[in-house]
Amino acid sequence: MSLRAKKELGQHFLVDENILGVIGRLAELGERDVVLEIGPGLGVLTTFLADRVEQVYAVELDMSLGPQLVERIAGRPNVELRFGDALRLDLGESAPGATKLVANLPYNVATPLVVESLDGLPDVGLWCVMVQREVADRFFASPSTKAYGAVSVLIQLVAKRTGFHPVSRNVFRPRPNVESAIVAFRRTGLPEDFAHVKRIVEAAFAHRRKKLANSLELSGIETTHARVPDVRAEELTPADFLALARVLG
Repeated sequence: MSLRAKKELGQHFLVDENILGVIGRLAELGERDVVLEIGPGLGVLTTFLADRVEQVYAVELDMSLGPQLVERIAGRPNVELRFGDALRLDLGESAPGATKLVANLPYNVATPLVVESLDGLPDVGLWCVMVQREVADRFFASPSTKAYGAVSVLIQLVAKRTGFHPVSRNVFRPRPNVESAIVAFRRTGLPEDFAHVKRIVEAAFAHRRKKLANSLELSGIETTHARVPDVRAEELTPADFLALARVLG
């Protein structure tokens, strides 16, 4: 059966299996791993994972892929396929005990999915995700650069990058109009009251052309009784944001 990728879902199916070795290496796959895969598509990565780890939980939004996915994973009892919107599901319930998130993430949800998983999946110790190159660059961008933003701060507060690999457009069907990359990162910890820290970071970058105090105030965060640096959000390091969150706590 011929399946058409749905542009509105950000689908670009992985079809070149040569890239799987790179993913396996950067994901540091082991036979006791429990892996969450979001957006399995045609199941190319799913079966690769299933042959190497203890359990795979695959979450797919597009139910029209069901027959092909079920056929592809047949005979692999360690794969559990669930249909639903990963941004709406409780991923902790959908993938109990998941220790790694390994996925070719749909382009239009990659950033929010990764951010939500930082505290939403506390048992995940390693991420290995294929995303747009521009998104991958944002994850570990340095302060005072164009790519640096809220997602950079939040990921760097929780993890350190362990691997990066540019990916050719030719490994996907349909061939995307943008470059991609695989980025891997390992959890180093989770700041106390991460929800509060996240709120401060996202408010700080909500109006990134404005000075920090103005952006926070416009987002409804009171700064009158706190000493807020007279800079823009992009000038603060992740550690600076932790200190700021404490001051505004």
